[in-house]
Amino acid sequence: MELFDSLKFKIVRRNIKIAFPEATDARILGAAARMKSEELVEPVLIGNPAEIKKAADARGVQLENFEVIDPDNFDRWDEMVDAFVERRKGKATKEQAEKILKDENYFGTMLTYMGITGGMVSGAIHSTGDTVRPALQIIKTKPGVSRTSGAFLMVRGRDQERYLFSDCAINVNPNAQELAEIAIDSARTAELFDIEPKVAMLSFSTKGSAKSPEVDKVVEATKIAKEMAPDIVLDGELQFDASYVANVAQLKAPHSEVAGKATVFVFPELQSGNIGYKIAQRLGNFEAIGPILQGLNKPVSDLSRGANEEDVYKLSIITAAQTLMD
Repeated sequence: MELFDSLKFKIVRRNIKIAFPEATDARILGAAARMKSEELVEPVLIGNPAEIKKAADARGVQLENFEVIDPDNFDRWDEMVDAFVERRKGKATKEQAEKILKDENYFGTMLTYMGITGGMVSGAIHSTGDTVRPALQIIKTKPGVSRTSGAFLMVRGRDQERYLFSDCAINVNPNAQELAEIAIDSARTAELFDIEPKVAMLSFSTKGSAKSPEVDKVVEATKIAKEMAPDIVLDGELQFDASYVANVAQLKAPHSEVAGKATVFVFPELQSGNIGYKIAQRLGNFEAIGPILQGLNKPVSDLSRGANEEDVYKLSIITAAQTLMD
């Protein structure tokens, strides 16, 4: 089964509600209408109803069956404000909360925190910081995870060759503990896409072929990850060719159960991760889907501001599928 057919099968007719704080954007409205008609997602549009209707009319979208929530006329506003103040634990007064929650991203994140929606998709017109910051303050990371990370699903060809690359979006230079957490989160994310996780901890060294503090970090991260999640098939440190090419693996890491067979690639820091996924995308003709935020208690997804309607559609499907993860 092709990737998105599989994801659609998991979420269809489950009435999974996803918050869209950028509800006047034509790309959001078009994707929302498509998902609604296919019974994949129940879009919750956030904003001024008159402004949303104007934008919907311009896009040719009928709003009659959509749930629209206006932050200025929300019947659970007081409850939301109190919940936000409690969640922030003294970092915001009630008066401050009332001002902060007029921001669409904070409002949408609170809808998800309160269980009114299962997740949120934003970023079509907001920066990554504007999308991720409320999620980190309100949703927060899962137990045992110190920070969120950003994975890209890499898909190529009709046979749906697929891999997971991370962290390619969030953490500039994670330490060994953080890198280990990213590896574990990435393995769990891979399973959502029916990828059997074989995790390669990438470096410019394979099994001691080079010595440096950068290599030492990956070696330590590999050790920590194996101790934290012994059920995950994971190995490092591995160069990319050793992790991906079978005959190179036989030469460089003949005893590794990951080398030559890796499906999940964990980069040692953001520069190499960002460069790596873009090389695969532009030279290798992979479709790069993401970033998929990992490690949060509930899914919040960050679109690129250059996203098209198809990108919104696909990332929303992924977000809805993430609500089904343990």
